[in-house]
Amino acid sequence: MNVIGYVRVSTSGQAKDGYSLSYQQDEIRSYCREQGWNLLKLYSDEGISGAKVDEDELEVDRFGFRSMLAALSTKTIDAVVVLNTSRLWRSEIVKVLVHREFKKYGVDVKSIEQPTYSIYKKDPSDFLINGLMELLDAYQRLEISMKLSRGRNKKAEQGGYAGGRVAFGYKACKGHKAIEVNEKQAQAVIRLFDIREQYPTWTLERIASALNEEGFTTQQGKLFTKVQVKRILDRRDFYRGLYRYGGIEAEGLHQAII
Repeated sequence: MNVIGYVRVSTSGQAKDGYSLSYQQDEIRSYCREQGWNLLKLYSDEGISGAKVDEDELEVDRFGFRSMLAALSTKTIDAVVVLNTSRLWRSEIVKVLVHREFKKYGVDVKSIEQPTYSIYKKDPSDFLINGLMELLDAYQRLEISMKLSRGRNKKAEQGGYAGGRVAFGYKACKGHKAIEVNEKQAQAVIRLFDIREQYPTWTLERIASALNEEGFTTQQGKLFTKVQVKRILDRRDFYRGLYRYGGIEAEGLHQAII
């Protein structure tokens, strides 16, 4: 039987817990030798947490994963071997996409830690066992998510940066509780609010034009538009030092710009 292998590590924690790329690769090579399977190639993704899904194209955005799918189109592969199905998917939508692609080419999944698993089997006991394992995996992900959420909320209550995209005018520095002022961007923020105060009847487009004429640019170095101007104006309280995260409101640790 011709097979290919797939391995994935999303975090350093997984590597320490026995899911390192080299460990997965060694296990797959050994397992294929024991089964007498012809292992054609091993594909891998490192530092990929779960998978980004293009919902319009219904595709999974992992380079190694996509290379593996491209190999399946040769129609000479019988199965994809993994240490555990969680290396292929960690969400229901990705699972559906994997099953769709594999069935398109008549390929099955062979899991070392779930030896009875098959995307084609209809045996009730196999369905129950595999379902329970996937349920346990989902529970562990939810537990981790809740712990991270509690940590972010605690930071927010103390006025610290709790994550997410940093507002224009600031920068996030590794190891710092609070975001810091980006001096160049801050000048644009100050000027924007000055214009709004001096010319309260100006439209957002006119304010954007004024900023552009004075040489100010966005985070990407592009011209301001009315959308970016409104986004900054809507964060007036934040630029005055107030921090909001979800339903939490606190005096921010970050330096006020206006």
